[in-house]
Amino acid sequence: MNLLTMEGVTKSYTDKILLDKVDFAVNDHEKIGIVGVNGAGKSTLLKVVSGLEAADGGSVSSGKNVKLRYLPQTPVFDGGATILEAVLKDNADKSNEWTIESEARAMINRLGLPSYDTKVDTLSGGQKKRVALAGALLAPVEILVLDEPTNHLDGAMAEWLEQYLIRFKGAIVMVTHDRYFLDRVATRIVEIERARLYNYPGNYSEYVSLKMQRQSMENAAERKRQSLLRTELKWLARGARARSTKQKAHIQRIETLKEQSAPEQEKQVAMSSVSSRMGKKTIEVSHIAKSYGGRTVIEDYSYIFLRDDRIGIVGENGCGKSTLLKIITGNLAPDSGFVDMGETIRVGYFSQENEYMDDSKRVIDYVKEAGEYVTIPEGTVSASQMLERFLFDGALQWSRIEKLSGGEKRRLYLLRILMEAPNVLVLDEPTNDLDIQTLNVLEDYLDRFDGIVITVSHDRYFLDRIVNRIFAFEGEGRIAQYEGGYSDYLLKSADAGEAAAPGPEREKKAKEERSWKSGPKKLRFTYKEQREFEVIDEKIAELEENIGELEERITLNATNSAALNELMKEKEEAEQKLEDMVERWVYLNDLNDRINSQS
Repeated sequence: MNLLTMEGVTKSYTDKILLDKVDFAVNDHEKIGIVGVNGAGKSTLLKVVSGLEAADGGSVSSGKNVKLRYLPQTPVFDGGATILEAVLKDNADKSNEWTIESEARAMINRLGLPSYDTKVDTLSGGQKKRVALAGALLAPVEILVLDEPTNHLDGAMAEWLEQYLIRFKGAIVMVTHDRYFLDRVATRIVEIERARLYNYPGNYSEYVSLKMQRQSMENAAERKRQSLLRTELKWLARGARARSTKQKAHIQRIETLKEQSAPEQEKQVAMSSVSSRMGKKTIEVSHIAKSYGGRTVIEDYSYIFLRDDRIGIVGENGCGKSTLLKIITGNLAPDSGFVDMGETIRVGYFSQENEYMDDSKRVIDYVKEAGEYVTIPEGTVSASQMLERFLFDGALQWSRIEKLSGGEKRRLYLLRILMEAPNVLVLDEPTNDLDIQTLNVLEDYLDRFDGIVITVSHDRYFLDRIVNRIFAFEGEGRIAQYEGGYSDYLLKSADAGEAAAPGPEREKKAKEERSWKSGPKKLRFTYKEQREFEVIDEKIAELEENIGELEERITLNATNSAALNELMKEKEEAEQKLEDMVERWVYLNDLNDRINSQS
């Protein structure tokens, strides 16, 4: 059943068109994920859907008695309200008052908020977002519109929210950068690209696959157009009589081909690794401890960072993750113990909140404050060239910062830090407010970064993709160390069941995990795997060479149908064999990395 329809909707800000005559529909039970680069119009689409902003053109209509609740990215509350009052606001039901209040209290507990009578004004930004989320989830509506619902949720809360929304009976329209979340919850992905909407049925994984197919088809169509254009131009070059009917037809065809627009190539946020030389001495954390108001946050913790460490720090909200980062970077003194930093260490600290930005400054001037030029593997590049790599085109570089979206400001702040050429990157919730495209390239950049990466993140996909070691806060100031990414940590940690299953399910989940979890076991190659690992690179190279030779023979036998069919079959078999071997190569190299990372 259709709940809401947008037809021919247009929306602009100043001279930028965000939505250009787009159609969009929300049907009952759908879980729609909206994706697109920062500044593409994702939050604007949610506001138009919710009726908070009017479209410049077109229409938005909803079914009779269809109720909708909107969760903004940065919620605002009435002054003086308590947490419970804020959650119950607009959710009052006199006929069922006791049940609603009980559900509200349970929701507040689930989301790790302070006591019910705590004033909202005293809460942090992340806590306020969770108060607003609780209120939205409690609302008896047909459509939930959620702008970055997983921001400020720890891993356990995000997993709980996934299950809650999967069971939700109505429809959901959401913007989120959490790729695991989209993969598990979404039933349709809508991408905003160049002011148009592209629909992809299925979850995030299916979207990635379908988008690749769409781009491949567009590129094939463009290659065909270019080929036809070359053919027509060659025909004209033969000098046929200009007034002949055939000549006029060819001229008309050329004009038509020229007018057809080529598919715009998706811009890439291309990053090269920028870092300074690191000496032998890195960072040594020795017996540090920290308490607040009698509560121990960190108890007697020591660690010496390795030059290629990729550390992910996890734990419940408020456990002390950001405190640990501040102590490591020297922004906060421990109560006892010390942090000894090597002389060559240069820390780039990407904090949760952007540093102060003078909105009247131009983008280019803000970056130049960190450096006019920077050296990367490709050579020396200017601040302007680096901005281009981060999707800040020439016009945007000379714009004032006040014109940027929240996500664009976040990306600009990241670039400013990288321009300082750190050899230790400390990232506190780096995925907040960055679009998925930027996250993908940031992850590729961190793969090539020649230095230490230390990150606090609630983004499970990001942690699995980047880190090779987890520091887990496990209560009473204890910090445990686990090898691998976030998923490895969940499998290895005896406490993972408790962390991932809030409330009464904790003990049951913990027992289930303990029932199959065995003691630590050393990974190793079998004899056969070891031999295979030693020769697989050579075999892949041979297969690639064979495919190249087959392609040459196919070209030579273009007019010999019998030989051509046989060669095409051989090439298809060789390509399948190569694909299988590459998959095996990925497995063996991953296994080798895990074996080498064992302590």
